[in-house]
Amino acid sequence: MNRIPLQAPLPIAPPKPSVQVLERMFDLLEVLAQHEEPVALKDISERTGLHPSTAHRILNDLALGRFVERPAPGAYRLGMRLLELGNLVKGRLSVRDAALLPMRELHKQIQQPVNLSVRQGDEIIYVERAFSERSGMQVVRAIGGRAPLHLTSVGKLFLAADEPQRLRAYASRTGLMGQTRNSITQLAALERELALCRRHGVARDNEELEIGVRCMAAGIYDDQGRLVAGLSISAPADRLEESWLPKLRNTAEQISLALGWSAELGPA
Repeated sequence: MNRIPLQAPLPIAPPKPSVQVLERMFDLLEVLAQHEEPVALKDISERTGLHPSTAHRILNDLALGRFVERPAPGAYRLGMRLLELGNLVKGRLSVRDAALLPMRELHKQIQQPVNLSVRQGDEIIYVERAFSERSGMQVVRAIGGRAPLHLTSVGKLFLAADEPQRLRAYASRTGLMGQTRNSITQLAALERELALCRRHGVARDNEELEIGVRCMAAGIYDDQGRLVAGLSISAPADRLEESWLPKLRNTAEQISLALGWSAELGPA
């Protein structure tokens, strides 16, 4: 019995726009995006395979909408309208939306509460949490709850990012009031704690907000390298494991990448 030779599967071509002019427009924008300086029409034509007259016509239409600029005759670059639209997209990026699935995955791995918090004035506010009843720890602070910066692991991340004068002003305003016997209530001690945060890139809460609960936190950064949120793991004081720290940092980095952060902007 003769066997029909099997053929290797053909590579799947990337999907193309159904309208040809849109495909050509995308190609033109991609070429311009690869260059910081204006690109001559001749070079654009060669790179896209479009006839110069075709490229010229589409580029002129794009220029009418400010998607492309003509800084000199026969030369083109990306236009300011793309920046305006990009800023709109950036402004609508939600830290919570970017964090939700990675938080749930981290919780599956460690089976302890994972919290997302942001700074609001002199406090952090909990904006999302992934937890289950099996964690063995009662979740006291619900979504929307608040806590002083100096008593929480995420709050310490934000204080560590502040200038020294802002830290002193915070201490003066709040009086560094404590809630447990472990709370840090002296500025010198807080400064030493924040120095450790900056050195190691993580922060900890050693039963400083609630007796019996310890936390570790890593920062979440945006496309400008700014600290915009913190991701923390809460656990009973005798169950917090150091082996969770790499998982926590990796998850925080994953969320930061989704917000446009890159390694060139500094440690996440």
